[in-house]
Amino acid sequence: MTKVRLKPARRWWPDLCICLLLLAATLAVYSQVRNYDFVNYDDPQYVGENTHVRAGLTADSLVWALTSFDAANWFPLTWISHMADYQLFGMESGWHHLTNVWLHALNALLLFAVLKRMTGARWPSALVAFLFALHPLHVESVAWVAERKDVLSAFFWFLTLWCYARYVERPGVGRYLTVVLTFSLGLMAKPMIVTLPFVLLLLDVWPLRRAPWAKPRLLEKLPLLGLAAGASVVTFLAQRSSGAVALWLECPWCCGWKTHWFRTWCISATCSGRPVWRCSTRFPVHCPSWEWRQPVWP
Repeated sequence: MTKVRLKPARRWWPDLCICLLLLAATLAVYSQVRNYDFVNYDDPQYVGENTHVRAGLTADSLVWALTSFDAANWFPLTWISHMADYQLFGMESGWHHLTNVWLHALNALLLFAVLKRMTGARWPSALVAFLFALHPLHVESVAWVAERKDVLSAFFWFLTLWCYARYVERPGVGRYLTVVLTFSLGLMAKPMIVTLPFVLLLLDVWPLRRAPWAKPRLLEKLPLLGLAAGASVVTFLAQRSSGAVALWLECPWCCGWKTHWFRTWCISATCSGRPVWRCSTRFPVHCPSWEWRQPVWP
C-alpha cells in the first residue's frame, strides 16, 4: 500500500479570514455614515467654505496646503486629502465620510499585521485589532469629516510601525528610509504623532527585545526625533499665529497655584497702570490682552 503524504496546512488562511472579518465588521458598523451630512462645526472651515480645498488638486492649492497655518495647524497631507475628495465627489458628504471609514478599516488591518509580525501571536493581535476597529471612542474620528487628520495620521503611524518591524528584521538604509518617510508623512497629516520615536524605544524593549539604550538604537532614533522637534516648532508657530496658545503670563491656568498670587499682581498692574504694590488683589482680575477675558483665578 502506498502512503499518501498530506500537504501541510497553509498558514496564511487564518490571517486572511481574520482580515476579511475585520474589514466586514468595520464596514458593517460604520457604513451608515454614508447617509450623514456635513456638520456646522469645523466642516465648513475644512471643506464647505474653504476656497482652496474646493479648488481641487491644483498647483496653487498644493502650495497653499504646504504653507498654510489655517485651522491653527500645519497638516498639508490632510488638506490634500480633502482636496482629492472634493475633486472626486464634490460636496456629496457621504463619500467624504466613507473615505474616513476606509482609512479606519485600513488602520485596523495594519494594526493586526503589525502586532502579528512583532509578536507572532495571531489571536491576541486579532482581538486588539477588533477592539480598535469597533471601540466607540473612534466614532468621532470616523464619522466626522473634519477629523480626517485623525484617521490619516493613524494610518501613517501604523505604517511606520510596520516599516520599523521590517527594518529590525533586516536592517538596511533602504528600509530605514521607509521608516523616516512614513513618519514624515504622518507628521504632515497630524503632528500629534511626534511621540512615535519614544514608542519605538518601548517596542525595542518588548516585543522586539532589542537593547533600547544601546548607542546604535539611540542613534537610529535621532533623525526621527529631529523631525518630531521640527514639527513641534512649526505647530507651535501655527497655534501662536491663530491665538490658540499664549505666553505663561497671558494664560491664567497654565502655571501652578503658587504663581497665581504673583501673576494676579502683575496683571493688575498691567491693567490698571498703577504700581504693583498698590494694585488690588481681589478676584477675578481680567487682562485685556487675553482674547477670551479669562479670570486670573481659575
